[in-house]
Amino acid sequence: MSDPKSAPREINPMLKLVLELGPPVAFFVLYLRIRDQAFTFGGTEYSGFILATVAFVPLLLLSMGILWALTGQLSRMQLFTAFMVIFFGGLTAWFNDERFFKMKTTLVYGFFALILGIGLLRGRSFLAYVMAEMMPMQDEGWMILTRRLMLGFAALAVANEVIWRTMSTDTWVKIETFGFPVALFAFLWWQIMALQKYVIEDEKTE
Repeated sequence: MSDPKSAPREINPMLKLVLELGPPVAFFVLYLRIRDQAFTFGGTEYSGFILATVAFVPLLLLSMGILWALTGQLSRMQLFTAFMVIFFGGLTAWFNDERFFKMKTTLVYGFFALILGIGLLRGRSFLAYVMAEMMPMQDEGWMILTRRLMLGFAALAVANEVIWRTMSTDTWVKIETFGFPVALFAFLWWQIMALQKYVIEDEKTE
């Protein structure tokens, strides 16, 4: 019998996309509906943003639970992100302060940049450790991609700090939900296309 951890079960790509993007989109929609309202629990008044943040946590956990049940596997990045969402979502609700949830994005991107940077200082690409099976590539290509992605994550961390500290909550929610993911995907895709000469053609998976 094969180890389910070494052979994750495949699921419909559209279902996987819905499970991964559903919670942030639901957070965005809920925030738009209740952003101008105030809710009182236990004698404390909470804004629509705080309530949307609290609702986001179980939605994310439910989505990850379904994804794990269907595939038998969750990535380290997904687990770390879930931990950060739970931790900072809890701080946001406990202190009734939306700044904690906004800072979460800075710390997540900053952590990824730090981890990649530590690997580079050791002469290794931790990115290759995660993605090598999906895209076989020469070591030089992985090192270049890792350096660039490290800078990309660092830039997103700085951008988040500037945005949440200087712009409205509405603007931050829109950029957090759509702007950052699209920017990261476009940057990663651009880099992969630019580094095609390092891809190992005869070992590419179908």
